[in-house]
Amino acid sequence: MSTPFDTAFIERLTAAAGDLATDATVRMEATYPWYRQLSADERSWVGLVAQAGISAFLEWGADADEAPQLTADVFGSAPRELARIISLEQTVALVRTTIEVVESAIDELIDEPERSAAREATLRYSREIAFSAAEVYARAAEARGAWDARLEALVVDSILRDELDPSVASRISALGWSDAAPVAVIAGYAPVADVEGSLDVLRRAARNHDLTMLTGMHGDFLVALVGHSNSDEHAARAARLLAPHFGPGPVVHASRALDFDDVGVAVRAATAAVRAAAGWPQAPRPVSTEDLLPERALAGDDTARDELVEGVYSPLAREPHLLGTAEAFLEQNPSLEGTARLLFVHPNTVRYRLGRIADITGFSPTDPRGSLTLRVALMLGRTQPAH
Repeated sequence: MSTPFDTAFIERLTAAAGDLATDATVRMEATYPWYRQLSADERSWVGLVAQAGISAFLEWGADADEAPQLTADVFGSAPRELARIISLEQTVALVRTTIEVVESAIDELIDEPERSAAREATLRYSREIAFSAAEVYARAAEARGAWDARLEALVVDSILRDELDPSVASRISALGWSDAAPVAVIAGYAPVADVEGSLDVLRRAARNHDLTMLTGMHGDFLVALVGHSNSDEHAARAARLLAPHFGPGPVVHASRALDFDDVGVAVRAATAAVRAAAGWPQAPRPVSTEDLLPERALAGDDTARDELVEGVYSPLAREPHLLGTAEAFLEQNPSLEGTARLLFVHPNTVRYRLGRIADITGFSPTDPRGSLTLRVALMLGRTQPAH
């Protein structure tokens, strides 16, 4: 057995351990403003850690060859909540202060010949304490990450099922999403090899790009909900940044949901668009649900059909001259001059009407994808009994 301290010194230091812990907390209060802001309970936890650290130091000092179990001996005296309240950097500062107090006691209680060995032992102990603190915080971070992932999965599942209640709202708030609406929805397939790993990769990518995000699996689909999406451009940008971290196949972003009540609708539109995207092999990645309206409608998506009828056909039907121009241009003779002759109007009138159609519906008859969307909308509108 090897020890840097003689028995008399250990006995004197043991007798003074309580006073040393008190001195350490007094010095902490005088030195660190953030320590003074802790509650009484939180300060008492820190005092327990300081006292346990000094006691463990004395036990270790009796046999310095034995590796101390510092995680349990020192940090086991405080509740886990302390790791959330005090950062690792602050913990290191507290350890340093406690060690300084112990070093002062060494100078007072031990004779000169043995001081050098005692100080060396103190440095070794402080190193072990630092490693132990890092271990505590690593475990806390790992546990917190696992808990947050489970909570996130629970929240995402509740949102997608339209099961929003006060408990879900509190969970959303716990994840830092109290003011994250509007929400952009991004959907695609997960990497085949490692579904759980892909969720972690997606979360890291969101953090790297400063995106507020919840993610989870919805059936076969990997779904990301990106908060603070204050414009469709922001939603499209988020989709471009996150798309490389989805698996092979299409990645789709839906129109922004203004609140969590609308997220379920947006997710259903996005996942339907992922399924229907095979109908447009040249679709960009990512692509919007709006750009895939024809494919979604043909694949049986009732939401897409309603959007085409209500958002495209019905506005044109309210202006018969525009509806007639769209029908003539798309189905009879897709040229300005031919449409003008068919309608007995000037080509400039046709050009003006085509511009009005684009403004009203958002789809241009002269654009290949726009003309396809208009064609499908007109077919659906004519076949709807109400129209």
